[in-house]
Amino acid sequence: MINYLYLYMSTQNNKQKVIPLIFETYLAVVRNSVRSKLFQNFYAKVNGKKTDIMRNGELSCAFYVSSVLALPKFIKEVHTTVDSTVKDLKESGWKEVKNPKMGCILIWEKTDFGDNDIHKHIGIFIGNGKAISNSYKLGYPIKHRWNLSGKRKVDIILWNPKFDLKKQ
Repeated sequence: MINYLYLYMSTQNNKQKVIPLIFETYLAVVRNSVRSKLFQNFYAKVNGKKTDIMRNGELSCAFYVSSVLALPKFIKEVHTTVDSTVKDLKESGWKEVKNPKMGCILIWEKTDFGDNDIHKHIGIFIGNGKAISNSYKLGYPIKHRWNLSGKRKVDIILWNPKFDLKKQ
C-alpha cells in the first residue's frame, strides 16, 4: 500500500490539510476506464517477431485489471495473464471472500473460445450487481452484470482487507 504524505493546499493565506481517499479514487478510476482503449495493446517479441500479445484487446482483461491495481500499488506489478495477476493479488494480501463487495476482484471460470483457445477472465466488482472487465469482443473495458448473465461462473472473489480501514 502506498504511504501517502498529507498534502497541503494553499488557498489565499489558508493552508488546508488534504487526505487522499485512495479507495474512492480507485473506484473512480475503474468507473472512468469504461470504453478506454488504453489497455488494448501490449507488445512483446515472440520467436523474434514483434507481436501484440493482447490481440488488440481480445486478451486484455488481466492487463487492464492489474494496471488499475498497480497504479495505487494494491499489487506489485502489471501482468498479462489472469494466473500471474491472481498470484500477485494473494501475495499482496488479498483474501478470498464468498460475496462480492464494491472493489472486489472477480475471477471467472475458464472458457474455450474454440481451437483449444482456453482463457480465464478477471474484472472488478463495482456494486449493484455490476462489474467492469475487458470485453474480448470490443477490446476495451465495459460495465456488465457481475455474473455475466449466467454465461460464466465466478470461481474466485478477492477482497483487500486494507480497504476496510480506508473507508473510514
